[in-house]
Amino acid sequence: MSDVTLSVRGLRKVIGRRVIIKDLSFELTRGEVFGFLGPNGAGKTTTIRMLVGLIKPTAGTIRICGLDIARQFTKAMSRMGCIVENPELYPFLSGMDNLRHFAVMLRGITRERIDEVVRLVGLEERIGDKVGTYSLGMRQRLGIAQALLGKPDVLILDEPTNGLDPSGIREMRAFIRSLAEKEGLTVLVSSHLLHEIQLMCDRVAIMAKGEIIRVDTVQELLASEERMVWRLRPLPLGRLILSDLTEVLSADEVTVTTVYSERHAGEWSRRLIEAGVSVMEMNRKLPALEDLFLELTGGESID
Repeated sequence: MSDVTLSVRGLRKVIGRRVIIKDLSFELTRGEVFGFLGPNGAGKTTTIRMLVGLIKPTAGTIRICGLDIARQFTKAMSRMGCIVENPELYPFLSGMDNLRHFAVMLRGITRERIDEVVRLVGLEERIGDKVGTYSLGMRQRLGIAQALLGKPDVLILDEPTNGLDPSGIREMRAFIRSLAEKEGLTVLVSSHLLHEIQLMCDRVAIMAKGEIIRVDTVQELLASEERMVWRLRPLPLGRLILSDLTEVLSADEVTVTTVYSERHAGEWSRRLIEAGVSVMEMNRKLPALEDLFLELTGGESID
């Protein structure tokens, strides 16, 4: 069985004369959590709606576990679960009755499977209560249980932590990680909480103006922008010497910031000392995902 669970090739969406999505291509693999980020108007929501079959692409292919959604729509969608925006739940019914109601719309969902997803999302103690009495986090978990009924290989969650308090956000993060690590699901998460994406996801796609501009692991994305901050005395001489050795990115009255190089850091420090510059402090600085996001998207805020 292929580890690729979601494959997107040359995806394009044109409305009238306006190109909304421009030739997107990426792949997701089994057991990974994939973050999908984009500023307002980037086309992230349009892309997600195409992935889950709510709108048709103008061109390109979307395959779920090798099934082309344009030619094998029903089979392909049976391998995917999703929550786009808020879970659609009946507040006057119990959690169990909600799941039973949705289960009859699918083929072959047994009572055992319903009980299994209830345990999976940790709602055993409250599943008999009306959904109207649930907290927001519990409703999100019930919505995910609904999306898991058909044993999907790919789960797409649009803003799963939206409106949750810090405790609920941490619980949801751990829960999503467990779905990938213990259940082997591929989970695509869109979110405006960049810090949570940084903690939750294995890889991240950053989108702007209808295009994906970077796809990589969170570690590699951040490492590509790693910096070194120097506190030197005298600072002007130290800055001059460093500018001959490497790229000086910024300087203020206290520090000089350069690109980071583990290979050359020792040599640069030695050259400074030989020139009579005291190296008072030398620190590696890894940017936050938010800083990198703003740099790559030209300072645009996220959805």
